[in-house]
Amino acid sequence: MPLTLIREFIKLEAAGGIVLIAASAAALILANSPLGPFYTALLDIPVAIQFGALEIAKPLLLWVNDGLMAVFFFLVGLEIKREFLEGELSSPTQIALPALAAIGGMAAPALIYVYINWGSPENLNGWAIPAATDIAFALGVLALLGSRAPMSLKVLLMAIAIIDDLGAIVIIAIFYTSSLSLSALLFGLLAIAGLVVVNRLRITHPAAYLLLGIALWVCVLKSGVHATLAGVITALAVPLAPRDGEGTSMLKRLEHDLHPWVAFGILPLFAFANAGVSFAGIGVESFVEPVKLGISLGLILGKQIGVFGMLFLCIKLSLAPMPEGANWRQLYGVSLLCGIGFTMSLFIGSLAFEHSSFAAPIRLGVLTGSLVCAVLGYLVLRWNGATAAAAPGNGAA
Repeated sequence: MPLTLIREFIKLEAAGGIVLIAASAAALILANSPLGPFYTALLDIPVAIQFGALEIAKPLLLWVNDGLMAVFFFLVGLEIKREFLEGELSSPTQIALPALAAIGGMAAPALIYVYINWGSPENLNGWAIPAATDIAFALGVLALLGSRAPMSLKVLLMAIAIIDDLGAIVIIAIFYTSSLSLSALLFGLLAIAGLVVVNRLRITHPAAYLLLGIALWVCVLKSGVHATLAGVITALAVPLAPRDGEGTSMLKRLEHDLHPWVAFGILPLFAFANAGVSFAGIGVESFVEPVKLGISLGLILGKQIGVFGMLFLCIKLSLAPMPEGANWRQLYGVSLLCGIGFTMSLFIGSLAFEHSSFAAPIRLGVLTGSLVCAVLGYLVLRWNGATAAAAPGNGAA
């Protein structure tokens, strides 16, 4: 990926992270104010769409989580396809370091969560909640450091988060799928076949992919597989190579056009709808509740152990080089930032404990774990920058 495109991507994600923080704060304030019941009632408003016998009826919260988040996953799919075909993950040497770091960063938090909740089998379905990384928040914190963080560090964090998103997609498909409807899956396969056909015909009009993508979303929703996966599948069918006479490919145009809508619209809406945890009745015991503790410690300890441990092994075993201009302290700081789960962790939590009483522990665990990782990661990286600036020969007085 050209350096200018990477910088543009990071700036957009960083600004989106600031909007995410504002939306989350607004949700927390509303949920703990006299307007709390109205906030809850707003999210519970029933919304239905019907075409003849086909009806989709959900509360507003699930339209955000199942509908708008499908657009987010569509954008994630576009990013994954581009990165693996021609970007920062297109060669074995480029992919080794972030891929192994991402795997370690998913496995260690999951193991910590399972260890803490082993005595409560009903809690174990949440094992994947702390395995996620929120790219917008993490890059937003990194952007606050300015020149203290080299570009190679930002590219590494972005690559780890993208592979982490891919892992989350696989986890959702395999572990968070309810009972299947074979007839809906069959119609879904027909929609996928249609996407393959328009791709092979090199059709570059967005309407063809939009219509087939909506049809696939409805089929996947009715099949029992989580509907957001339709966004990823549709994205993988979008052509990356431009047609003759086209300067920019359809995939890159869509990615560029969708980024502002997702960063400043969809993700803040998701945060507003899902981050509003009420502090009523929360005491000291709430912070040691197994689900909450498993999530927060998974993010705080698991991410840094898994990510930094794999980075250390890869570099020491010469499987990948140290990122240019970076040092071990900076890699540790990035490992901490990978513990900012937020959007993806909240999303997986909504799937893991659907229709349960775990909403408050999930939100509390994700918020506290992500906040601690954000603060610690920022302080470690800022301390590294201050130390480097004060080193002999760097212009210190």
